Amino acid sequence: MNFPPARILLGPGPSMTHPRVLQALSGPTIGHLDPCLLDLYAREQNLLRRVFQTENEWTFALSGTGTSGMEAALANLIEAGDAVLVAVHGYFGARLAEIAARLGAQVDRIERPLGEIFEVDEIEAALRRKPYKLLALVHAETSTGAEQLHVAEIAEAAHRYGALLLLDTVTSLGGIPVKVDEWQVDAAYSASQKNLSAPAGLAPITFGPRARAAVARRRTPVPSFYLDLNLYADYWSGAHAYHHTASSGLHYALVEALTILLEEGLESAFARSRANAERLWAGLEQLGAPPFIPPAYRLPPLTTACVPAGVDPHAVRARLLNEYDIEIASGFGALKDKVWRIGLMGYSSRPENVQKLLEALKKLLAD
Repeated sequence: MNFPPARILLGPGPSMTHPRVLQALSGPTIGHLDPCLLDLYAREQNLLRRVFQTENEWTFALSGTGTSGMEAALANLIEAGDAVLVAVHGYFGARLAEIAARLGAQVDRIERPLGEIFEVDEIEAALRRKPYKLLALVHAETSTGAEQLHVAEIAEAAHRYGALLLLDTVTSLGGIPVKVDEWQVDAAYSASQKNLSAPAGLAPITFGPRARAAVARRRTPVPSFYLDLNLYADYWSGAHAYHHTASSGLHYALVEALTILLEEGLESAFARSRANAERLWAGLEQLGAPPFIPPAYRLPPLTTACVPAGVDPHAVRARLLNEYDIEIASGFGALKDKVWRIGLMGYSSRPENVQKLLEALKKLLAD
């Protein structure tokens, strides 16, 4: 087989894969009910709890990408007719709203312009309008590079008005603090291929006591058999009842990736992410391509860099890939031709990668 060249992956995901994780992928394929795999699940759950900073029993990795985590969380918590509030400050908040609507929820959206985040009082004012079963919020908006601050205060407001808080941590888990228990987040999901630096294909998810109670009170079955977390729980623990054929290789890889992250230490990983992002931000300023997001809520794992006037952003991206084997991404929607999205996630977040990118951009922008 002819493999593509090795790329320096500095887009919004996937991130580069640590050599130890690649080695773990080469482990022997075993059956989905093999006792060795079931033992691995228990270890994986403990590692995920440490990274999510939670004691939640329902903490496991779904077979699927980050969107499967998003859909699973919504499908288990929502029934047709439920009132759901979605705070949208980018593309993935809009996707939350769309999936909730497809599940039959009565969805209300509050929105901030691209590049902005919500203040607590804005969300609290929306929660006052009527009783909501669920408030859904993106912690790290991959489309803009903005970190939604004040999550603990938002959770407190949601609970005061009787709503659960669902938090999208796809681009935050492992890259910036995610404190599920301390912040009183009821449910959260993520993805294996970003700050965790494992291959795409698994979606870590955690459900707390209030979220599990909501699932137990459902009047109707969860509409997706594949994403029914009751069935997942029975497969991962207890009776280990057959649910689906999981990939042993992907779970080997995720366990190794989580082990590497925790060997480094969460606080050290967050500090590395911040330091490398600050190197990138300073270099972009010098190149005339400053970050789009203000420093107060700029996301270290994902930077949106403003494209200099007169520069074709897509031509630059193509040359980065073809001439330097460096991958970055364009913006979404209204930002498509205005920003580059540059990821420094997990194993990709290294000083030498920042330096290579800045040197390549300097040459291309000079051209």
